[in-house]
Amino acid sequence: MERLQIQQLGRDLALNVRLTELNLERYPPALISDLTGLDLIVRDKPTQSDVTPAAQKRRINELQAVLCNRLSNCPTVYPAGEIQGEPDVWIELISPLEPVWLGSQLPATQGWPPEPILLLAALISAVIVTGVLYLLFEVERPLKGLETALSRVDEGSDPARLPHRGAPEVQRITTHFNAMVERLAANRKERATMLAGIAHDLRAPITRLRFRLSMAALSCDERDLCTGDLESLERITGQFPLYAGGGEREGMVTCSLDNWLAEVSAGYSAKDLKLDLVSIDADIRPVAMGRTVGNLIDNGFNYGIAPVVVRLKRNQDSASIEVWDQGRGITSARWERALQPFQRLDEARGAQGHCGLGLAIASHVVDQHGGKIRLLIGKSEEYHPSNKNEMPGRFAVTISIPIRQQKHK
Repeated sequence: MERLQIQQLGRDLALNVRLTELNLERYPPALISDLTGLDLIVRDKPTQSDVTPAAQKRRINELQAVLCNRLSNCPTVYPAGEIQGEPDVWIELISPLEPVWLGSQLPATQGWPPEPILLLAALISAVIVTGVLYLLFEVERPLKGLETALSRVDEGSDPARLPHRGAPEVQRITTHFNAMVERLAANRKERATMLAGIAHDLRAPITRLRFRLSMAALSCDERDLCTGDLESLERITGQFPLYAGGGEREGMVTCSLDNWLAEVSAGYSAKDLKLDLVSIDADIRPVAMGRTVGNLIDNGFNYGIAPVVVRLKRNQDSASIEVWDQGRGITSARWERALQPFQRLDEARGAQGHCGLGLAIASHVVDQHGGKIRLLIGKSEEYHPSNKNEMPGRFAVTISIPIRQQKHK
């Protein structure tokens, strides 16, 4: 700002110097001073200050540089004396008869009140800085904590209650979030308790039934029927804890999917179950995912037509596990309903020992792996006819899981 003031003063003084030098050719300095109000003196050399501050010297040099740029000649500029009321500088004029000097005041280095532009800029800067700090401490930081807590909820864990801090609007959002987390935790605990209780209650009659089967009073047919009921009850009780969230506590393990699927399918007949596998490594929860694939294979045998084909394919950034059978399957319109827990599709359910949790468990486990589950229909119009030979069945449920850390053999 000081430099701008010096430049403005230099422009004004250059104009005064030109006009004064033109008038000095016709009129005496005293008359020009009376008519224009300019501070003119006739003297060989004006009185100078013995000690000139460095800041004032710098400003005088800047003023002289401006005058030299705007005038045809470069005038001499002297600092004035320290007598109160005298100008700050003297500027030498070109005069035909006698040496004439023009006095001028330099702009004040400091003053109050400040320049309006400076004051306005300071106020705008203060408002902007205050707003940024408010957004940073009262809005942005609390919202980051809320975003982190929401990501934990999406991952299936229960985050701790968030402190009420920040702007009033953020605090209201935090209150609703804490209430939501408490409800989710209560619902999850209630679901786990209910399903664990059901499984516990069913184990007692299963034990009694197994004990009675060991007695010789039953006929062979009755014993076979009781054994079938027993296996159905054991299958149901095994599904309840998995749906209650037991698989979430299992750690992720990097394993070879082709070898793992071969182990999962080892208990089935090679005549009825075909494997079409490629070598892929991925991070999975092997027990939970193994039960999921086992449920899909059982569904293929119970509701479809053998042979059941388990195919493992590699996509660009995921692995696809497909369980095919030769049955009608279910329609796309009923697929979303089939993924809901305790849902029985009457035309597709005929066997005992099923409570409508198989596909719900599969969907839950796949979600925990960050994957997707969907159905494939071999004769659907969405497939190109040339690909029909690549489909080993009429109906399939496919699981896609990411393979970010994969190893090629």
